Amino acid sequence: MKVVEQNLSAHNELAMMVRDFAEKEIRPVAEELDDTERFPDEIYRQMGELGLFGVTIPEQDGGSGGTAQNYVSVMEELSYGYASVADQCGLVELVGSLLSVFGTPEQKAGYLPGLLAGSRRCSYALTEPDAGSDLGGLKTNARRDGQDWILHGEKVFIHNAPVADFAMVLAVTDKEKGKRGGISMFLVDTDLPGVQRAYKERKMGQRASPVGGFIFSDVRLPKEALLGDEGAGFSAVLRVLEKGRLGIGALANGISRAAIDTATEHAQTRTQFGKPIGQFQAVGFSLADMLTDYEAARLLLRNGAELLDAGRDAGPACSMAKLFASEASIRTTSRAVQVLGGGGFIKGVEAERLYRDARITTIYEGTSEVQRLIVSRSMLRHSR
Repeated sequence: MKVVEQNLSAHNELAMMVRDFAEKEIRPVAEELDDTERFPDEIYRQMGELGLFGVTIPEQDGGSGGTAQNYVSVMEELSYGYASVADQCGLVELVGSLLSVFGTPEQKAGYLPGLLAGSRRCSYALTEPDAGSDLGGLKTNARRDGQDWILHGEKVFIHNAPVADFAMVLAVTDKEKGKRGGISMFLVDTDLPGVQRAYKERKMGQRASPVGGFIFSDVRLPKEALLGDEGAGFSAVLRVLEKGRLGIGALANGISRAAIDTATEHAQTRTQFGKPIGQFQAVGFSLADMLTDYEAARLLLRNGAELLDAGRDAGPACSMAKLFASEASIRTTSRAVQVLGGGGFIKGVEAERLYRDARITTIYEGTSEVQRLIVSRSMLRHSR
């Protein structure tokens, strides 16, 4: 029995379709994907056919032309099915948004159709051994050589690196200017000479969403590989971070919703001392806390999306939503395991997988600590 039933009426017919897709196509294979770490190419091609990639990308660029609120709903529904699938949707949304906003007509024509159809895989290559939250510490660099660029450096913990056909790579093009005018974006096809996939990580959770590294050894790129203006990469990436944080917050809330449903079902069917365990106050109160966390996160996410759609300053609101939803997902999944007892600790049980899947949400797309820094700085700035 599903306890949480959002109203997905006229506001979000897209989300209603995604809910049905997740129930029929994603949830039935989630445990198999977690166990095998298989990249579910067939699911992504179906998502491309249904228009689930590029939710907020304009229709003229091949996207759905939806709102941030649409995107939040889609990410939650996909994550309720399996967080790894939502993770892929979020990745395409970020890279696709950068292409849509900053790409030339030729770049859009070359990359967006395959990306949004689910037939061409992308990576978002920012993180390095000494640069994660602080992109000012990037060492991967690109230097001019005639009309071309020469790219050199290493990226780590990169989503989709083991399977990507191309990557959006952030690199230093002017060391003196640093992140204020010295960092640029490049579109790098992964079959170019000098591009090496360094490894594939074995992850705790979201195991069907591959992560690995890239090594760029003097990769020659044509001038057309530069995405956006030279030196404008840092500010461009910041433009999509707010939407990205909402997406991960919604992903985390999808995990929470799944945890609530599996814990509630168990509390209704498992009996001890002659009655369902949900009738014991200790269990019932735990379920109440789970639902309260979920609903509070949903309202924060909706607020951030409304601000983003209205073109207002949404940074702090998106950070608060991501912070709360991600940390709430750890609480809800932990409680779900507790409600299931020893059964929740067994591999193959949904609560066990959800517990693992939730953990990364407080780390990627900006750690909880970074979100707190953003919110506190906003508070102090506006109190002057």
